[in-house]
Amino acid sequence: GTKKESVHIPVIISESGLEECVYNDFYIGDDSDVVIVAGCGIHNAGSSRSKHDGIHTFHVGKNAKVKYVEKHYGSGDGNGERVMNPETIAEIDEGGYLEMETVQIKGIDSTKRLTKATLADDAKIVITEKLMTHGSQTAETCFEVDMNGENSSANVISRSVAKDHSKQVFLSKINGNNKCTGHSECDAIIMGDAVISAIPEITANDLDAALIHEAAIGKIAGEQIIKLMTLGLTAEQAEEQIVNGFLK
Repeated sequence: GTKKESVHIPVIISESGLEECVYNDFYIGDDSDVVIVAGCGIHNAGSSRSKHDGIHTFHVGKNAKVKYVEKHYGSGDGNGERVMNPETIAEIDEGGYLEMETVQIKGIDSTKRLTKATLADDAKIVITEKLMTHGSQTAETCFEVDMNGENSSANVISRSVAKDHSKQVFLSKINGNNKCTGHSECDAIIMGDAVISAIPEITANDLDAALIHEAAIGKIAGEQIIKLMTLGLTAEQAEEQIVNGFLK
């Protein structure tokens, strides 16, 4: 299989009113070791909605190793919406490993993110999500993992910050259909008048399925801010430092 190779897929939408749906299918052969990087930016300076929907399918071969990095960014001073709805589907064969890192920390008004994975024997998936919403933005994230194989494992970690009047929903469905281990974790900081929901759903369909879900939502502790203010930072700067460290 292919070793130590990387593929970069940049997408830039700079026209107000442009909407697209892109399909990418990745076939990662047995024993491969590759990195795939997808970056998408929307710059909308107009009044119409700009939208990018990306549907990515990963076929991960036996004992193959893949790192997939996805970064989303929005900008523009127009009042047109910036919308991104990424969908990722992964089929991981025996002994395969997929590490997925998604980052969306600025400028996307509306996003619905769906990730589905099916794991065979000894297959493993690790998902890390970093998300920030502000203004009146909305973000929905849904992870669905089916651990069908013996000794398969899944680890889903979400870190998010919701500011102003923004809304976030985190839904994690982990199904243990064999001897397997599954872990889902959602940590969120809430600020202003934001709303955050974390909805765990873990289902053990096998006696030897071990599944854990952890969720924590809270505001920044006052003593953390005071500690940084004693070093000369304003309250706003202190908050910013804490948020940046949390999303690092």
